[in-house]
Amino acid sequence: MNNSLLVNYGSHLTLLALKLRLPIKGIIKKTIFKQFCGGATFEECNKTIQELAAYNVATILDYGAEGKETDAAFDITVKESIKSVRFAAEHDTVPVISCKITGLAQNDLLKKITANEELSEKDKATYQKALGRLDIICKEAYQLKVALFIDAEESWIQGAIDNMTDTMMERYNKEYITIYNTFQMYRHDRLDFLKKSFALAQEKGFILGAKLVRGAYMEKERLRASEKGYPSPIQPDKASTDNDYNAAVKFCVENYNYIGSCLASHNEYSTRYQLELMKEMGIPKDHLHFNFCQLYGMSDNLTFNLAKAGYNVAKYVPYGPVKDVIPYLIRRAQENSAVDGEVSRERGMINQELQRRKKD
Repeated sequence: MNNSLLVNYGSHLTLLALKLRLPIKGIIKKTIFKQFCGGATFEECNKTIQELAAYNVATILDYGAEGKETDAAFDITVKESIKSVRFAAEHDTVPVISCKITGLAQNDLLKKITANEELSEKDKATYQKALGRLDIICKEAYQLKVALFIDAEESWIQGAIDNMTDTMMERYNKEYITIYNTFQMYRHDRLDFLKKSFALAQEKGFILGAKLVRGAYMEKERLRASEKGYPSPIQPDKASTDNDYNAAVKFCVENYNYIGSCLASHNEYSTRYQLELMKEMGIPKDHLHFNFCQLYGMSDNLTFNLAKAGYNVAKYVPYGPVKDVIPYLIRRAQENSAVDGEVSRERGMINQELQRRKKD
């Protein structure tokens, strides 16, 4: 799945087949769904959760359904998220759930806020309603001591997501970290934004929760910038992304008393870099302010070696009805095709292990 051309064609054909109502759900469920998802419901994820827990790997539950923008659909997302929080509270190996703001608020509204457009009274009321939905989930997570990762999304709606997340962190990160914002380091402005977020947390008296990712919308971002004639928010090259990512890692480690971070990466160098920094500063491997996570179905070599060494590590496990999680699965396939080096390295390790077992 690391051939980007094949992945792009496959993605378009999958969406077309669904639109034409061709019977492909069964094929998807037995292939890409099985590879990257825990099940259709979080109850179905139980087997995966238990299998990971046997190796001291935690689970981050992510309701992967996307795309509906009605009050009824938003309310379903709230209910599903609350159920996930309560499920996590009852399972020590599920310390975190994930949340997408686009599952709670209209895209057009998030665009207006991010663009600093003047909001009508109706828009303001709709925004407060969306903020209220998020608050219901965050409050439940805070009360049950379950962490909540707020996903990052496209740059043209991210400003609104950041504002909403900052509001929740100020409410619920005073005593301990409940809410984490996500920082996409493939954007050239995110290292500076991380530092500004930390300054805001210091000023307002809360602990910053920072999940560090490289990003999953690169082609979409560049295409939109080109079509609309504005400068691309994406770094000029991979080296720039890597430099900012590692600088963000260092910043979080150096300020670990006031920042809880999650290194959400499949990159071996960035992972080793954080381990070295933690060792240099004498930080315990299992310190609560340090977490690592990788996507379910990817980079098992990193996940299980970190767990074996005693670090806090988890798999990001999405769940939801097959037809609803397909946009998520397509992004995972595209992301997989964009990390050729890491995927090739993992494939090489698997081949080496198979050869070793044959000799034994």
